[in-house]
Formats: sequence, structure tokens, C-alpha cells
Amino acid sequence: KLSKAVGTHAHFQSSGGDFIIHHYAGKVTYSVDGFCEKNRDVLFTDIIQVMQSSESSFIRNLFPENVSGTVRSRPTTAGSKIKTQANQLVDALMKCTPHYIRCIKPNETKKPHDWEEDRVKHQVEYLGLKENIRVRRAGYAYRRPFQKFLHRYAILTKETWPSWRGDLKQGVVHILKSVNMDDDNYQLGKTKIFIKAPESLFLLEEMRERKYDGYARVIQKAFRQYFARKQYQKLKEQASDLFLGKKERRRYSINRNFVGDYIGLDNNPALRALIGKRERVEFAQTVNKYDRRFKITKRDLILTSKCVYLIGREKVKKGPQKGYYKEIIKRKIEIENISHVSVSTHQDDFIVIHVKNDYSSLLEISFKTEFLTLLNKKFQEKANRALNIQFSDLLEFKVKKEGFGGGGTKQVKVVNGQGDQTVCKITGKILTVSIGTGLPKESRPGKRELNLRNRNSVRPLVNQKSRSSTRIVTRRNAPPPPTSNPALQLAHALESRKIAEAVNNSKNNQRTGDKMPGLTKAFLERKLSSQNKVQTNGGNPQDFLKTPEAGVAGLQRLNTRQIKPPPGGGRPKPPAKPKPALPQCKAIYAYEAQDTDELTFSVDDTITVIKQDPSGWWLGKLKGKEGLFPSNYVEII
Repeated sequence: KLSKAVGTHAHFQSSGGDFIIHHYAGKVTYSVDGFCEKNRDVLFTDIIQVMQSSESSFIRNLFPENVSGTVRSRPTTAGSKIKTQANQLVDALMKCTPHYIRCIKPNETKKPHDWEEDRVKHQVEYLGLKENIRVRRAGYAYRRPFQKFLHRYAILTKETWPSWRGDLKQGVVHILKSVNMDDDNYQLGKTKIFIKAPESLFLLEEMRERKYDGYARVIQKAFRQYFARKQYQKLKEQASDLFLGKKERRRYSINRNFVGDYIGLDNNPALRALIGKRERVEFAQTVNKYDRRFKITKRDLILTSKCVYLIGREKVKKGPQKGYYKEIIKRKIEIENISHVSVSTHQDDFIVIHVKNDYSSLLEISFKTEFLTLLNKKFQEKANRALNIQFSDLLEFKVKKEGFGGGGTKQVKVVNGQGDQTVCKITGKILTVSIGTGLPKESRPGKRELNLRNRNSVRPLVNQKSRSSTRIVTRRNAPPPPTSNPALQLAHALESRKIAEAVNNSKNNQRTGDKMPGLTKAFLERKLSSQNKVQTNGGNPQDFLKTPEAGVAGLQRLNTRQIKPPPGGGRPKPPAKPKPALPQCKAIYAYEAQDTDELTFSVDDTITVIKQDPSGWWLGKLKGKEGLFPSNYVEII
């Protein structure tokens, strides 16, 4: 019957025992088995009881069911379930401010992270989302009240951040002008702003993200500087604790910042390859290494989280690189194999690294404090105990065994000398090192003080306890010696007082508009003549080297310097010139960037032209990005 009635309909398709209906959302297959039973209306209990109470026996026989023990309440139907769920959804939506809602089913498994691309595209198509977007874009795609728009984009300008105190509409216009948005891309209503192109909104969002990114970088930089200063200060205190009361400190290195890499391993890949690219370098410096005969050789000392490396250079004797020098590892000491370290109590730079069941290494490290601090830190991480540092002026260590009868022990003896430079003297198996006295053993690093006159110059501080022993040298010129004649001293004092009174009188006369009276001029002439008499009679023969007196002209110059006119005559500064508007062009063809310095644009995109070049490649700006684009793909607006 169904096939006869609608068999010729375009949306009906019969297939044996089933039939298919072409809905707007797609094809739906219906099975005829049990179709009538599934779609039969449900008779509730009260209706059956009414039919059984009928006077007609025929009607009573149609309903033989026994419903006396069943629940009389009506069961929940599918329609009532949908109605209840719809009401709950509407109540939830009314609690917020929805704009546009469309429910899309991502899968049929009802599992998270299961996305069926074809199913979602199909729903987007039959829900008409594309058509709705086209209609939306034909008008003004973005609309927002002035207050919300100003609150979101106030950070774009200094005038609107942190708060705008003027009219809301004027604040919105100020933000739009700051990003050079064209007037035809937006409209202002009574309480809302309407933006037509989504690209304009993307421009605002990108500028906002850039502002937040810039401020975040400033905060990060400030915090990193603060954290680095704290870490450096902590390292200095740890280094000071190692030597406090045990070793003298050098005067000009106690407040030095720790750098770590003094070789530049980032620019030396061959040296970096020897220790491994993934191994973190804590300290690297070129040091002096003393052999069993106390002969000095240069070595690159590198401290990592696992080992201590001594790297030297050897000349290649064979192969294509014959005659060249290459780096090789002379010695590799694992940190947990270090038994102890020996240093003297003076301010010298000698360190002896003692290794378990092996020979020791005598090194002269100028940045010994930093090296020992980092070595102690890494040793604690490996062995769960502090590094054993022994302080003695007589350092005894084992040397490397070379040939028959080699090996044995050597000694380094440190004595008091003169100056801050070490003087070495070899006597048999003993190396005598003499050096002057450094800062006291109780010295601690202090904070650096900046000179207010010259911030680039930083003077090192010494500890409060050692300041009494530090000689202070002044760099000012010494004052002139006093005159031996008391009469001349009294005359100079009186003349100085009269000159001060004359200067005050001249200032008062200038304020009232009068000229300097003749009394002051006569007084100055008498003063000059009396000074000449004093100089000719009993003055110092070296007085002619002094700067001559300035006289009345000097007083006038002094008054001119002291009374300055207000800048600009007291008038406010003129407003700054507006930025020149750059030409714009419209894309007539779509272009895909072929390189990183090119722009990608679509048809009808508006590009700001920064520079026009006769080669045919122009420099422009689109959506906050600058790049090159072909001029024959656009037309000037």
C-alpha cells in the first residue's frame, strides 16, 4: 500500500522488506517488521479498566488483561522525556547569555576524543551553518557594547589603560584610530560598535596578544634578573662559607659575579664534542697545570655534573691533518672518585685534587672560589656529603708514575711574600710559593655600590672588619696653604663679605629694574687697586697663575644663570603631528607565499603598502604581518 501511494515520490525508495526516506539530514532506513506494533498508541491502565467495565460483552472480551495489580501511574513516554530534557536545556541557557547555539554530534560511540570528520561535516551542511555565516558576514559580524569593547581592548593604548575617564564612545574611537582601522570597516551606534570584516577583529585580537606578550616578557625579564641576583648572592655566600676563617681572600675578586663558562664552549664545537653535547657544563676555564717537575702546561679545565676534564692539545703526526693541533682529553676524573681537595691558607690560586687510588693534579685556577663552590655542590649531589677541603700551607700530593722508579710525592709550600702576584721557586721536590697578605679570613662579600656621578664605574667593597686596615686614597686636589700674614687673612675675609653684599644688592636692583649704582663700581675699583697693592708689596710671586677676577661681567653672568626663564615661555607643547596615512591596495587575485618573507592573501583583502619598488615586489602589511607581495596581483584603492 505504501509503495502504491508514494512509490513515485523522489524522496521515497523501496527495497524489499524495507523502505528508505530521503530526509533533509540524510537517508533514513525503516524496517517493516513490527512497524505497526512499534507505532501503536499505548493504552494506559485507566483506559483498559474503563473498557473492561463496559456493559457490552464484546468490548470486555477485547481487553482480557489483568491490570488490577499494576501501577496505575502512566509510564514515561519518549515525548515526555524529550520535553523534560528540552525544558532543562532552556533553563540552563537562560542562566547565561547565549548568542548562537547548534548541537553537533561528533560520533556514535559516545566516547571522548572520538571525532568523525565526515559526520561532523554532514551535520554542518544540513544545519545550514555555512548559509548562516554568509548572512552574518553580509552585515556586521561583530557587535559589542562600548563598555565591554573598551574593557577588552583598553590595553592597546596608554590613554585608555588602565581606565578611560572620558566618554565611552570617544574611547572606542581612540582605540580604533590607534590600530589604523578604516572608517568603512566599522559603525558606531548609540550603545554598541559594529565591525563588518572579521579581519578587523582579528587585527584587534592580534594587537592585544602582542601587548600582553610584550608585558609578559618585561615581567619575565625582571623576575629572571631578580632571581639571578638572588642565586648569585646565594652562591657567593656558599663560597664564602667554604673559606670563612680558613683562607685569605683576594681583594678584587671577593665580590666578583660567577660566569661559569670562561672558554666559550658554544663557539667551540670540537671541544664540546669531547665531553658530550647533552652533558651540562658547570665551569670551564683555561688553567695552569703543574707536572711532576713543576713544569707549567696550559689545560682547559671543564667541570660537568659527572666528571672533571683536563683537555690539552697535541700535534697531529700522520694523516691529512698532519701538522695541525687538535684537542684531546688528557685526564678524566669522576666526581665520586675525588677523595679530597687541598688548598693553602693564603690568597694564592693553587689547588690540589686528590683522587682515590690514583695520582693527584696540581692546578693554578684564578677563579678557584667559583670552581670549588660548584665542585662541592656536584659532589654533594653524587655522594650525599660535603666535599673534604683541607687547608694547609704545606701541600703534599702524589705524582704520576712515569717509567721505572717514577712516582712518589711532591710538596708545595706557601709562605708570606710581597704583592698580590705569586713568586715560585723550585728546590728539589718542593715548590715554594710566596705571596703577600690578602683580605682577612673572616671577609665576606658585600653588595656593590654604584657611584652616583658615574653609574658605569663600580667600586669594590671590603668587609666592615677589614676597612680599618684598608688605606683610603682621595683624588681631590688639596686646598691652598693658608697665608702666614694675619693682616692679609683679615683683609681677605672683609673683602669677601663686601663682595657678597654687592652681589645681593645687584640682584635686588635687577628685580626692581634699576641699574647697578656707581657705589658698587667704585667699590670694585678700590678693591682691585688694593689687591694690586697687596700683590706688589708682599704678595706671593705665584699669584699671577691664579684665575683673574670676573668683575661686573661675572656678576651679570651669575645672575643670568641663576634666573632661568620658563621653557617655551610657559606655553604648553604643541600637539604631535599625526602619522602619515599609508596607501592601501586591494587584492584582485589570491596569492600563496612562496617564502618566509612574503605575504599570503586572498581576493578582496586590503593590504597597507609600506614601500613600492620598481621591481614589481612591494612591501606591505596585512593582519599585523609585514612582507613582500607581487604588485600585479593588487590594485591601488
